[in-house]
Formats: sequence, structure tokens, C-alpha cells
Amino acid sequence: MSNIFSSSIGKKLIMSLSGLFLIVFLLLHLSLNFAAVVSESAYNVACHFMDTNIFIQIMVPILALGFAIHIIYALYLTLSNLRSRPVGYAVSSNTKASSWASRNMFVLGLIVLGFLAVHLSHFWAKMQLQHFLGGAGAENPYLLVKETLSNPVWAAVYVVWFWVLWFHLCHGFWSMFQTIGVNNQKWIPRLQIAARVFATLIAVGFTVIPLYFCVRFYFLV
Repeated sequence: MSNIFSSSIGKKLIMSLSGLFLIVFLLLHLSLNFAAVVSESAYNVACHFMDTNIFIQIMVPILALGFAIHIIYALYLTLSNLRSRPVGYAVSSNTKASSWASRNMFVLGLIVLGFLAVHLSHFWAKMQLQHFLGGAGAENPYLLVKETLSNPVWAAVYVVWFWVLWFHLCHGFWSMFQTIGVNNQKWIPRLQIAARVFATLIAVGFTVIPLYFCVRFYFLV
């Protein structure tokens, strides 16, 4: 079993499966958070559902664990590659097999991780964590989102984060399928298109939220 996880194929498989957790997590997160654009009551109901539904309570830690494994294993693979190749090698920037995103996945991942820490301090620490600790210090979800994202600086920071994530997803989505064996010339171009569509859906969907709050409550009020 240890040989499977230490092999090249095993390492890529772990990255792919944990990346799948990230994709599911993002879809779930976007669908629930977009309720904030609909109305205050809709968002508060969505947050209450997240806090009380048993299935969600079970799935969220599992998805978050997959996300954590993806990050930790990416760091492990990068450090292992650096140790095995202490001298860098040239990569042609105009090859079809090597996109800018594929050559910078680790850097993009670090940027996403840094913004994630900010996001957790803004929301998770003040809502879900407080509920876990007893609920006494939990803030009103909608008012917290409104206060944070109506600030133009934070709105801009979040928009940048979402589009860094776009680059990361554009490569990660289709390469996940390539790793599990879907790597023929017929399907790879289709998967690359699907990756861009999915990444754009996620990035645009999340971008709408800070822009909505920033424009409505900072520029229009």
C-alpha cells in the first residue's frame, strides 16, 4: 500500500482526488453564498441550514479535509521535486503541453492559500467557529458579509483571489481527468474547454458577490 502512495502515479492520483474535493467544495460554497445576493433572509436561512443540517455538518469537514490534503500534498510534491532537481530546467513557453498555469500551479496554490487564511479570519472564525464553541459570539451572517464586502479594498482583494483561483482551476480541472486515464487527443481539448467553462462559472459567480455589496452599500448608499 505504501508503494502505491509513494509512486509517481499514486502521488498524482492523490492530488487529483483531493482536487475533486476542492471542486465539490467550491460548487457547494458558491451555491450557498450566492444567496446573499438574493436577500438578507435567504442568506441567513442558508447559513442556518449549514449550521443545523446533519448531512452538511458531516460533508463540510470531509470536503475541508480533502482541501487540506490537496494543499499539504502539493507542498510535499513540490519540495520533493526541488530536492530531486536542485538545478532548474528550461521549459518552452510556447508548447501546447505546458501552459502558464501548469508551470505555476504551486505559486497559484500558495496565493489561493494565503487568501483562504484571510477569508477564514473574516467569516469562518466569526460564524461557524463560534457556533461550534456554543454560539454566543456568532455574528449575524448577512451583516458580517455586508460590512466586509462593502469595503472597496476587501472587495478588490476578494475579486483578485477569485481570478487567481480561475487560473488554478483551468489547469487543475482537466489535468485531474488526464491523471485518471482520460488522456487521448480527442478528449483532452474538450476537457480543457470544460475546465475554462467551470473555472469561469466559479470565478464569475464569486466575483458577483463582493461587487454587489461594494456597489450597493458603498457607492450607492
